[in-house]
Formats: sequence, C-alpha cells, structure tokens
Amino acid sequence: MAGEQQHPAYIWWNGEQRRWEDATVHVTELGWSTVGAVFEGMRAYWNEEQEELHLFRLDEHLARLERSMRLVRLDNPYSLADLRQATLDLLQANETREDTYIRPLAYAAETSGKRFSQVGFASALLINTTPMPTHLGTGVTQTAKVSSWRRISEDVMPPRAKNLSNYRNSQLASSEARLDGYDTAILLNTSGTVAECPGSCIMLVRDGQLITPDLTSSILESITRDALIQLARADLGIEVVERPVDRTELYLAEEVFSCGTAAEITPIVSIDHSKVGSGEIGPITKSLERLFLDVLKGRESDHADWRTPVGVLQPTGA
Repeated sequence: MAGEQQHPAYIWWNGEQRRWEDATVHVTELGWSTVGAVFEGMRAYWNEEQEELHLFRLDEHLARLERSMRLVRLDNPYSLADLRQATLDLLQANETREDTYIRPLAYAAETSGKRFSQVGFASALLINTTPMPTHLGTGVTQTAKVSSWRRISEDVMPPRAKNLSNYRNSQLASSEARLDGYDTAILLNTSGTVAECPGSCIMLVRDGQLITPDLTSSILESITRDALIQLARADLGIEVVERPVDRTELYLAEEVFSCGTAAEITPIVSIDHSKVGSGEIGPITKSLERLFLDVLKGRESDHADWRTPVGVLQPTGA
C-alpha cells in the first residue's frame, strides 16, 4: 500500500478495476443484496528478501467461492481463471508490498424494492484488499468460553459455505464471549460436540495426536485447516485424527488452537477458566506456527505449489 492511504487505490468490481471512490451502490440495495452473499477470505504474504508477495492457495479459495455461490444459487458469470487474474492484477495495481487480506464477495444485484426470497437475481462480484500483518510467532494467545449459542446445522443453513448470513451465528457467540471477559468462543453443534470458533476451525493435542472435528461436525470446509493437517502429517510426522470431539476433551487437551485465514494459528491457553496444558503455547503448536509461517512467506520450497507469486514489481495496465 503506497503512501498514507487508509484504503487501496483500486478495487475490482463486476469485471473491471475501479478507483475506490467510484465504486458505489444505492443505499436501498444494502441488506437485501447481502442475505445470500458469499465471500472468500484469502491472504497474501510479503517476503522482504525476495521483494515478492505470495498469495496462499489462491486456486483453492476461488474454487470454494464457486461452490459457495452454487449452494446459495448465485450464478457466477466469471471463470475461475478470470477471477484469478483479476486478483493478481488488483494487487499489482495497488502496489501491495505488505501482508494483505483479500476478500472476493459475490452478492445478488439490483435488489432494490424486491423481495429477498425472489430467485433468479443477477450476481455482482467485488474484490477488495486490506492490510493484515501476520501474528504468527508473536506469542499472541486467547482465552475462550464454550458458547451458549449452537453452531448452525446442515438442516438450517449450509455451514460449509462462506455465507455472510452464517456469520451472524458467529457474531452472537463472539459478543457473548467478550461481554463475559473472554477473547473468543467455541461453539458446539446441535449434537453437542465441538464445531468451531467464530470464523475459524479448532484443533487440539492429546497424547501426541492432533485432533480436529470432522467435516460433518457443522464446520466450514477450511483451506487453512486442510493445509495444517497436511503439514502436521507429512512434514512433522504427527498423527492427525478427524472425528467428533466432546466438550470435555477441550479441558483435558494439552494444547488447543484455532485456525483459519484470519486466525492463521491462534493458541488458546484457557477455556472456561480451565487452563489448557501448561497455560502457555505448546510445542506442537509452536512447531506448526514456525513451519506455517515459512510456507506463507515463501521461505521454503516443499510447498511452492500452494503459493502464487503476485509480481508486484511488474508494470500494471491499471
């Protein structure tokens, strides 16, 4: 991000780059259009030595965006190749040279004065960027409480989609936790087993195993979760188990952390005022943090296929 701007110079909106101040919609479109809106959270990481920005698992994120659009019946007028190039062009146009969050957002267009239950809306698509420095390796930790709110279930709204409406469920749990003096929440599903944290998945360590709720536990199909499972198994030689997780296992765990695009890896050191393990970041969490940061920053070669170089030093046509 150049200069002292509080926002990027450009966003990508409905097929073209536009200056930030020129991308507007009428106030009557607000709310109705976003009931079925879906989005992606992606991150790019700056490597100072290479002077390169690396986008993490870009293709997987765009494929999940397309799946989310299908689940809420939004047509996608763009190919994944189009969205891929649009994302890279946008980061180049904004001369992005810092860790950055990228959010493609698909929503129903031209909804003013129409019923929200109507089908067949045209789709609109926005991509915008925001600086977001990594917190990996900084020692940040969180306290958590098991929320009184339950995670939405498959027969209510699809948990595996990144639908904006789903996140009201997360907001309720987060607000409750913070008002009660905790940093974050842990939601159980309607079966009473552990689902996820608001906006992130959860993993725990017991007896040397890395354990995480399976994909039928009302969780998002997390790309970060999948990456950490692969890194733990292949690179660290840790046994990973995906299965239903009981609430009381949280209190017996030696280590617990949340994970996701925004959360990255965030250690949880206390749950319901019960100390997790030693109450400090555990050794497996630390090992995963170090390895994950090297992968994200492009400081290793084994997982280069997960990184897309943005080429921010290349001239742009914006």
